Amino acid sequence: MSPPQVMLLTGCASGIGRQLTTSLAAAGHLLVATDVNLAGLERAAQQHGWPVERVACRELDVRDPAGWGAALDLALERWARIDVVFNIAGYLQPGLVHAQSPADVDRHLDINAKGTIYGTQAAAARMVRQGSGQIVNIASLAGVAPVPGISLYTASKFAVRGFSLAMANELRPYGVAVSVVCPDAVRTPMLELQLDYPEAALTFSGNRPLEVSDVERLILQHVLQRKPLEAILPRHRGWLAKLTNVLPGLSRRLLPLLVKKGLAGQAAARARRTVSADDSPVAPRP
Repeated sequence: MSPPQVMLLTGCASGIGRQLTTSLAAAGHLLVATDVNLAGLERAAQQHGWPVERVACRELDVRDPAGWGAALDLALERWARIDVVFNIAGYLQPGLVHAQSPADVDRHLDINAKGTIYGTQAAAARMVRQGSGQIVNIASLAGVAPVPGISLYTASKFAVRGFSLAMANELRPYGVAVSVVCPDAVRTPMLELQLDYPEAALTFSGNRPLEVSDVERLILQHVLQRKPLEAILPRHRGWLAKLTNVLPGLSRRLLPLLVKKGLAGQAAARARRTVSADDSPVAPRP
């Protein structure tokens, strides 16, 4: 059995972050689990039995560079190194751009893009000193091809993906790997909050939403093992996204068909709504 690694994760109160923290803790790794929602984080720790001797739960607003430094230094103080940092925390508010406010613009870019950049900077500074480490940034398929109806989210995830790919080449000579993960829609509270927004129909245009376990498996069995520059899930949607990104005219031609499929998928998902409202970061549209 390989020795435990020291890891820091964001967005651990729900979704992908909670799933990964639970699996990594069960595998014996040493974790700093963070979230801006400390009460939700502590509730997740209790519900999933995260061992307190190996999982330190800390409040972290990813928009705060000083908070990032303190969280990473906690890992170093406890375990003398930091092997992997996961930038998972994210924000999405569906809507057409002309109807959204400057605050909506700021929130998407501050949490998704700047939060990831701050975390990567802080982690890189410490990993370069130790000569090793891996940074895993969660982008989205919306960071590979534009998605109308969630344009601000798309902009922020394009930033995450581009930054990650560029930063990977900066850090490689220092023994630090950077991987960016681009999943399609995942069944999390972030997906739930899009159910009541017809403009977000493209989110539901796949055959089915991914489960958090699908993303977890990709990360544990591929990303952590092989340290790829980029991992897209599912592959066929990834290739379609890349093709439509290269050929925007094709994207426009396919749009009516994808919207029609997405609206049907959205209606079906509403019918089997399972995530409780109090677990959603944004209230559904009335």
